[in-house]
Amino acid sequence: MGDNAPIGIYDSGLGGLTVVKEVLSLLPGEDIIYFGDTGRTPYGSRPTAEILGFMHEILTFFSAQKVKMAITACNTMTALGLEQAKTEFPFLLIGVNNGVSAALAASRSKRIGVIATEATINSGKHVKAIKAEDPAAYVCPQACPSFVPLIEQEKLFGPEIETSAREYLQPLIDSGVDALILGCTHYPFISPLIRDIMGPEVVLIDPARETAAEARTKLAHNDKLATRAQGRVRLCFSADLPRAERVTACAIDFPRSQGLAPRFELVNLQDFYLEV
Repeated sequence: MGDNAPIGIYDSGLGGLTVVKEVLSLLPGEDIIYFGDTGRTPYGSRPTAEILGFMHEILTFFSAQKVKMAITACNTMTALGLEQAKTEFPFLLIGVNNGVSAALAASRSKRIGVIATEATINSGKHVKAIKAEDPAAYVCPQACPSFVPLIEQEKLFGPEIETSAREYLQPLIDSGVDALILGCTHYPFISPLIRDIMGPEVVLIDPARETAAEARTKLAHNDKLATRAQGRVRLCFSADLPRAERVTACAIDFPRSQGLAPRFELVNLQDFYLEV
């Protein structure tokens, strides 16, 4: 039977575009609505209550768009609010895959590094999941508070991002990890730099593709896969569309000649948010 309603994908800013890219690859027939909260990023150092409030506003926007599923393409919101949100909204909800199984499979020494925002690291989400799968594994979690602001400012190269990366990654190098989970969807934008600093023997785990695969599995299980061959893409942001367009061009290669260029929109969540 299928369901041609759109899929919503959302993040605190531009990082969730890495998940959009993988969903487009695995589910080309789906309509996608992305929301990046570029006006209030970063979320990682904000109070939990504030993050949850922002998340509720975004999901209310998606409810108005009549989505069939929303993908939380943000580790911070996944860790802090996903399970509660599942009880409050009528559509399917999934979070970012934690990358734990892939990391344990890739690691020879079972010494796993995790880099993420302060909120995600403080939640203990990855450590708990790794220990649940392999109690003998060693986990080295590292918060990287400057990464998201620098990436959002398009500082993907240069001394500023490199200095921060070397500072954050040195404890992981010292700990001898051989698999590193990129625990924030922004971080694949700087994966070449991370790979260069960590060295070729360390496997980088980007959970975006596993997240897209999980979405496909859940849609299929609920008989909600789209029946069309090619979907459309709306990319919505709360601020600075020109910057969003530039970063999107770096993240996703849309075949514009086939009429698949995305539609960019500036969205004010307060236009959709209803006090409950």
